[in-house]
Parts: sequence; structure tokens; C-alpha cells
Amino acid sequence: MALPLSRTDRKMGARFLLNGTEHEVLSVVPTMTVLDYLRGEAGLRGTKEGCAEGDCGACTVAVVRHGGTRAEAINACLYTVGQLDGARLTTVEGLSGRNEPPDPVQQAMISCHASQCGFCTPGFVMALWTLRQEGGTPDDDAIHEALAGNLCRCTGYRPIVEAARQACRNAQPDQGIPDGASPAPQESLTTGDVAWFAPVTLDALLALRQSHPGALLLAGGTDVGLQFSKERCHAAVTISTSHVRELRLLRETPGALHIGAAVTISEALPACERTWPALGAIMRRFGSRQIRNAATVAGNLANASPIGDLAPCLMALDAQLDLAGPDGERSLPVEEFFHAYRRTALDDAEVITRIRIPRPADGTIFRAWKISKRHDQDISAVIGAFRVVLRNGRIADMRIAFGGMAAVPARARETERVLAGRTWSESTVRDAGDAMERDFTPIDDQRASAAYRLRVAANLLVRLYRDVAGESAVEVNQA
Repeated sequence: MALPLSRTDRKMGARFLLNGTEHEVLSVVPTMTVLDYLRGEAGLRGTKEGCAEGDCGACTVAVVRHGGTRAEAINACLYTVGQLDGARLTTVEGLSGRNEPPDPVQQAMISCHASQCGFCTPGFVMALWTLRQEGGTPDDDAIHEALAGNLCRCTGYRPIVEAARQACRNAQPDQGIPDGASPAPQESLTTGDVAWFAPVTLDALLALRQSHPGALLLAGGTDVGLQFSKERCHAAVTISTSHVRELRLLRETPGALHIGAAVTISEALPACERTWPALGAIMRRFGSRQIRNAATVAGNLANASPIGDLAPCLMALDAQLDLAGPDGERSLPVEEFFHAYRRTALDDAEVITRIRIPRPADGTIFRAWKISKRHDQDISAVIGAFRVVLRNGRIADMRIAFGGMAAVPARARETERVLAGRTWSESTVRDAGDAMERDFTPIDDQRASAAYRLRVAANLLVRLYRDVAGESAVEVNQA
């Protein structure tokens, strides 16, 4: 249970502000989910458990990270108590007191009759509350994006969107975030036989990797967090990368965009969108806002899923990975990172430190499309990424990468070879589509059949041509 910070034996428990009150957690393992802590230990049951895997949004809460000022919506079912150390946490109970008027978001939900069965309502309230903290008047696209991670089981979205419009109209930023400075994060937490480390330097991280070779490395935890929430399995040693200074850098240079391994999807998205708009569009479909606020670009790669959204895009863009280990640093292209299903080039004591995405050269075209059964909150059946350079009506350079077509994300090298130097036309790309069968032998699974995947991959080449041709036509008409 939570104990006041006046205790003297507080050096091993996670410390944070919960609805403005200082808490220290001494009696639960650091990898307990925030959802389990709130409902079981803190007695705050407004935060609901639906799916326990980051899909439904019923457990949405707001977190302000240590040193930050921005409230972010996250899934409490995947976030851990250890990750809360040094943060400020706000739950639905913290928006207004027992004898106080409702928060504007709560009042809007009441006025617009936006609650039906009510089970999912606290999650919607918290998602909209964090949107309101951004200030201004969001348009409908921003509202729908903010709500994409929340599932209404009664299908009452129209009144919820109306409540969002009402609550967020001309909002002042950062209103209602509980006051108070959060305690500084600690570099280690221990409960019984379970240890949590949160180093702040790369050297310390690498030393921990060497001294604890079997430790679980945790970035955002939106994937490995399932072992805490669903399996109730807690590693003996967990090493969090979230506070490592060298991994928190996000830098734009004339030649490349540099994304530190602890930078979240949400933090990297604006810079990626400015540099490569199609990459930004893919990133906006990466889970939900709650997931993007915790997940990292590096974590999506280290996870080594054959259907990860970012790997094909980074392959097509010729991105590079910087790795660090006890023997020093090394770099390699993203396309060389994946060795086999769920196996990568990382040695046991190594970590990803940075992703470098080259800036586009003049005349470079990049497109990427994710094919899934739903637009939001779904796993890809196929994801295709294409970078092409055209000169004098011919294909001077082409890089094609796919996810969902093999045991690892991979380049379509035979298709690239067929296209090299050819005239840029629809007939050319249709002919090249036949080469997909020589590049890939996909599998049948519950998301798609092998035949469907091959057909879709070939069709995406046609889509690429038509999309680029459509842009060119617009430019000619405007000239």
C-alpha cells in the first residue's frame, strides 16, 4: 500500500505524486502494473480494467514525467509502478473533489449524455482531459485521434465527440494538473527478490547489462508489459532505459534526424512528420495515443516483430542504428539488424543507442502504407514502404521494404532489380509486381492468407505509381 513520504525507510520504494499527494510504494514489486496498484493497493477503482493489453482505453490515466510539464495519456494496464518513480499521476478521482464541481470534461460528458453503461467513461474522461491540457480548440481530426485508443462498448461515440468539442473549446493549457514537484527518480528499487534499475547514464546502463545478463530491458513496455498484466510474470531484474540521458536525445541536423533509443513515438513523431510526411502518417497509426506516449522507436525495432510498423519504413529510408556494448560502439543499417524471427544483431550486453534517418535528397519520393482490417488499433497484415528517385522519366533508384511478408521485415531486392533503370509507368510497376513471388514466401494466418499478401504487395506498387502520378498532375495543373 502507499505510505507517506515522512517514513525514514523509503529508499527502495517508487515515489511519485498521485492526484497531488506524495506516495511511496514499498510493498509491491516495481513491475506491478499501475492499474493493479490503483485498484488493488490504492483503492482507486475509477480506473477500469477491460482488455489488460492496451487496446480498450478503460484504464487511461495521465502522467507528467519527471522534469516535464505535459500531461500524457497512458494505459495503466501496461505502465508499471517502477516507471512512475519521480512522476506525477492523475486519475479520474483527481479531477475534482467530493464537494467540488465536476471538471469541465466531466461536466461536458454529463451535459452531452455521453455516458451509457459507464464502464468506459473514466477512460474517455482522462483521454479528453489530457487533450484539453494542450489548450486551444482541437478540430475533429485531433479529437478522433485522441479518442482512437478508447473503446465505447455501447457505441455512443457521437455524444462523446460532442462532449470533446464542448470541453476543449478555447481551453487554457495545463489547467487542473495537481501542483507540487515530484520527487527525483531513483536509480534502483527493490521489493523482496525483485530488483528494478533505472540508470541515468549510458555507462551505467552498459555496466548493468554486463552484471545482470538475464535482466529484462524495458523501454516503453507496451509489448513486454503484457507479461506483467496478462501473465502476472515478473522478472527478477528489470532495467529501465527511460532516464538514460544519452538515449533521450532527439536532434535534427542538416544530414539526418537522430532519435535516441528512449525517445517515445509521440516525441519523435513531429520531427519525423516534418522530414518524411508518409512516415509520420504511419506513426500516427502506431497503436493509440496512449501507446505512442510510452512506446519508443528503438523498442519497436528491438521487439523484432515481422509485422512491426516502423522497420520497413526505416529500411526503405536507409536508416542506420547505433549500438553500444562493453566492446565499444558500432553502426549498422536497419536492414541488417534482423537475423531471424524475433532474433536481432544485438549481442547480449549491447543496447540500441540511436536511430539515424537520412534527410531526403532532392527528387526523392517516399510512400508507406499499412494494410489492416481496421484503421486504428490494429496489427498489419502487410506494410509496404517505398523510396524512389526518378530522373528523366526513369527509375534511378528504388528501395522497397515490407513487413508481414516473411519471418523478418525485409527488402524486396528482386523487385528492385526488375525496376532499376526502367521507364516510370504503370505497366512497368505491374510487370515488377510478378517478382514479389521471388522475393517472399508469406504464410497464411488469421490476419491474411499468403495469396492475399502477395496480391496486396504487388498492388501497392501500382498504388505508388498512381499516387506519385496524381501529385505530378496537380503540380502541372497549378503551373
